[in-house]
Formats: sequence, C-alpha cells, structure tokens
Amino acid sequence: MEVTPVAKPPVLAIVVPCYNEEEVLPETARRLGDLMDRMVRAGKVSGESTIRFVDDGSRDRTWQLIEELAVSSPRFRGVKLSRNRGHQNALLAGVFSADGDAVVTIDADLQDDIEVITQMVDHFNGGTEIVYGVRESRTSDTAFKRGTAEGYYRLLKLMGVDLVFNHADYRLMSRRALQCLQEYSEVNMFLRGIIPLLGFRTATVFYARSERFAGESKYPLRKMLALAIDGVTSFSVAPLRFISLLGFLVCAFSLVMVGIVLYGKLVQNGTIPGWASSVLPIYFLGGVQLLSIGILGEYVAKIYLESKRRPRFFVEKTV
Repeated sequence: MEVTPVAKPPVLAIVVPCYNEEEVLPETARRLGDLMDRMVRAGKVSGESTIRFVDDGSRDRTWQLIEELAVSSPRFRGVKLSRNRGHQNALLAGVFSADGDAVVTIDADLQDDIEVITQMVDHFNGGTEIVYGVRESRTSDTAFKRGTAEGYYRLLKLMGVDLVFNHADYRLMSRRALQCLQEYSEVNMFLRGIIPLLGFRTATVFYARSERFAGESKYPLRKMLALAIDGVTSFSVAPLRFISLLGFLVCAFSLVMVGIVLYGKLVQNGTIPGWASSVLPIYFLGGVQLLSIGILGEYVAKIYLESKRRPRFFVEKTV
C-alpha cells in the first residue's frame, strides 16, 4: 500500500523588538518559550523554530538578559543594534535576519495575545502568506487614545491608504512575502501601509488586548504623532492636493470680497468700515500660508531623507 508522506512542519521565527524592556522580558521569554514548545509537540512547527529578540539600543539590562536567554537555550536568539533606530527599523532588523519558513512579529509588552500565534500558524499551514493580528476592540484604551487611533485609521482610508483597521505590527509573514518586502528600499518604512501592498493570500485573527504586563509604554504621544505623520506622508499626496484646493477657495473668496468692496465704493458710494474687515483676512491668509508651508516641508523633508539613502540600521552583535 502506498503511504502518503507527511509534510514537514514549518520552521517558525518569532521576532520581538525590545527597547528598555528588562522588567517584562523574562516573563515574555517564558510565555513565548512555553508556547513554542507546545506548538512543536503538536507538530504545528519544527523543533528548529526560534524566538529572536532585537535590542533597539536599550539603556537598561535588556541586552544582558537576551544574552542570558541565548545561553540558556538554543531556542532564543538575539540581535543588538548599534543605537536606537526606532520600532519599525528594529522589526526590519529582526525579520530580515531571521531564518525560517515564516516569521511572526510581536511587541515585548505582552499586550497582544500570544495564543493566537497558533491560529496564525494554522492559516500559514493552510496556504496563507500573511496573517494579520487585529484587536477585537479598544475598550482597554482611554477615550482620547481610542478616538484618535480610530480617527487616524479612517483618515488614512479616506486618503486612499490600504490599511487593516485596528492592526498594528502583530502579524505572520511567509518567507516569500518577506523577500518581496525587501524590495522596498525607502528609508522611512511604514510597515502597516506597505504590507497590504504585497498582495498574496491573507487572513485575519482577532484577539483581546491586555494591559501592559510591566514597565511603561515606549510609544508616548510624541512618537505616536510622528508615526501618524510618517504614515500620511509616505502613502498619500492628498494633503498636497488639499493645499491646492484650499488655495483655490481662498483666491475665490478674495475675489468675491474685492467685488463687494468695489460695489460698495462705486455703486453705494461708501466703504466697509471696521478694523476686523481688514485685519482678520490678513491673519487668516497668514495662517493658511504657514499651514501650507508646513505640509510642504514634511514632504520635502521626506524627499531629503530618502535621497541620502542612509542605512536603516547597523547590527552591533548577534547571539
């Protein structure tokens, strides 16, 4: 009787960017290690699968803990960047250096439910190339953060950016998808917008987001705003077109005002009195000009950074 050969389980790599995560890292490593062992025993992934921590220029004992983990088990690997290069670049350093048939990226704070990684792997084993981890709701966020985050996703959609709603950087990607991602050479990578551009077969898994296990968030309002601006300017020229439309409307409004003034002077033999009628338009036009220059400056700055073609990161050490 002919026996059908059993497919070899895929080699999985879990990439975890870390920045000053010494408080949470031991627990993160323990939970991910236990999860990986369970998936290996269940035959979902190969025993050669690894967990790769990327130290993004931490100032605490994060790298020392990663070295200790690498010594304790071959399951754990580490990549140390020469300096802090930001979350997106740390992710890229991890996924581009990881071995395996598929790579999962997840933050170190344990807010994302690691158990859905098994569902991601099931989708991958079924032929899916990219699997997105998406939050079921934002009830754990403050009203301000929930409103601004959801408003931002809707704004990008309105501007024509292809985003997965409520998806951050918790995802699985196949080796083929990663090879295609490497073809994107821009310095400022906004992965949430680039990944959907790859195409391929995709799937979505939903999960409930928890509170941070320990430590403080490494994404304050300043960094969130910078990421938001980067997402808009990297994928949409709508702000530039908005400036053109605004300029046209202001010119049309000015012509109407000129007509009103001339009518009052020539026909009614009078003028429009008052300080406000002359000074307020000046302030209004000045504000429009400054806003327009600021938006143009964001795009010029991005062109400037991209034209220099500087490396995204340097790897100082691996374990």
